[in-house]
Amino acid sequence: MEYRKKIVLRFSRSTWDKPVVYRLARDFNLEFNILKAIILPKQEGLMVLELAGTEENYHQGVEYLLSKGVTVEPIESDITRDEERCVHCGMCTALCPTGALRVKRDKDMEVIFEPEKCVACELCLKLCPTRAMKSYL
Repeated sequence: MEYRKKIVLRFSRSTWDKPVVYRLARDFNLEFNILKAIILPKQEGLMVLELAGTEENYHQGVEYLLSKGVTVEPIESDITRDEERCVHCGMCTALCPTGALRVKRDKDMEVIFEPEKCVACELCLKLCPTRAMKSYL
């Protein structure tokens, strides 16, 4: 059975130039899809990946990343919604490419946020008039 998970990798000034993604594929037989990357020479950086493979290989790959000094976080902890600020206007749903933000079609017309579908593209951050959507990337 295929195990699939989206994660955020954070690189320090000393780890930005390590070929870790290549090693995930070669040594741990993991498929990767780079969803977002901001990596500059000799600076801190980040990469949002979707990894797929066996669960055992996934966990071994994450252990490898940690051993190389790369911070690994679940993507769900990086894009959040401030429920106090959200007015459920639906603007964020207009450009959400994955359906992580959608309008629940009932009498309330509430905007539903499903973080597990989010790919951290941050389009919702730019559209939200109340700034209810937050990013820690």
